[in-house]
Amino acid sequence: MKLLANGLRAARDNKRFLVGMSLLFAFRACIADWAVVPSGSMNPTLIEGDYILMNRLAYGVRVPATTVWLKRGSEPQRGDVVVFSSPEDGTKLVKRLIGLPGDVVEMRGEALYINHQRIAYTPLPDVAPGALPQATATLPHELWSEALPGREHTVMVLPEVRALRSFGPITVPQDHYLMLGDNRDNSRDSRYFGLVPRKNLIARASHVALSFDPDHWYMPRLARIGKPLD
Repeated sequence: MKLLANGLRAARDNKRFLVGMSLLFAFRACIADWAVVPSGSMNPTLIEGDYILMNRLAYGVRVPATTVWLKRGSEPQRGDVVVFSSPEDGTKLVKRLIGLPGDVVEMRGEALYINHQRIAYTPLPDVAPGALPQATATLPHELWSEALPGREHTVMVLPEVRALRSFGPITVPQDHYLMLGDNRDNSRDSRYFGLVPRKNLIARASHVALSFDPDHWYMPRLARIGKPLD
């Protein structure tokens, strides 16, 4: 009898564990998730070692692990930090949404033009020591405030890096978006793989949940925890 009771108790515990894991999987697949930032393409907004919170319901509800939408949600907004599947190879990427359906987007020597209007740029002071990964901080770089219509954020340029600094004009078709990295001269984005279909959108990134510094034995960056993504 004791063995039977122990067996039943173990079965109940296993059932609770499996139910809990199933709920966690469903939560991460359908509602909210987190992901690590592996590259510097979104410096200085995101840096290597950041873990970002993602709202999977921001743009609608879809079948997990597919591009099939069950219900459309809010429309993506210019300036959103978006997680999506690359139309090039399916890799999960995080970039900033620059061009909406119907927009005419052009870049001339780093400066963006949206619907034939030049975006305003303001030079910014450099970030504090340690705020950028060493590999980026040691390169000559400039920080600029980029004032998109209704939204302002910081971008980085690397004057000595060979990069695509002009393109277009491009008219963004229906249900497609133009994505760029905030680290403009070190980002593989819509300049290289083209526009992103709406079906490829996965989530909107909202905050930095955690951050660990790979340059210093993965020590936590406490100042970045909870940082909202402008």
